Amino acid sequence: MTKTMRVVLDTNVVLRAISSKSKLSIILDELFNQSFTLLVSSEILLEYEELITKFYGISIAKDFLDFLTILPNVEKVEPHFHLGLIEKDPDDNKFSDCAFAGNVHFLVTDDKHFNILKEIEFPRIEVIMANDFLNLFI
Repeated sequence: MTKTMRVVLDTNVVLRAISSKSKLSIILDELFNQSFTLLVSSEILLEYEELITKFYGISIAKDFLDFLTILPNVEKVEPHFHLGLIEKDPDDNKFSDCAFAGNVHFLVTDDKHFNILKEIEFPRIEVIMANDFLNLFI
């Protein structure tokens, strides 16, 4: 994989990838190895922090966010618009807005609410499941 691949990771993928016992942990290994560029927004970082704290504790959440701030292949994007593409779970729009604003190759998620993006011609946001994304590296 090239370093130019641009990706948004949904929180459900990050939560599973944090555990070293999960096969998805390879995704964070590849992020650390700079195999792709991760795009995040302030809203996404807040959700990461909230849910990682809930499931793993504040120490893990702080370490993970610190990890993201030092990596040169993590890019912060602040969308100046809200497309509102995901009506069934409007909170998920932060990920599609970031993906569009950051011109990503993939939005990686296992959340079925994102399937609507496959039906939308413009803006075209490529949604890929976590296992399919993982298979790009193994």
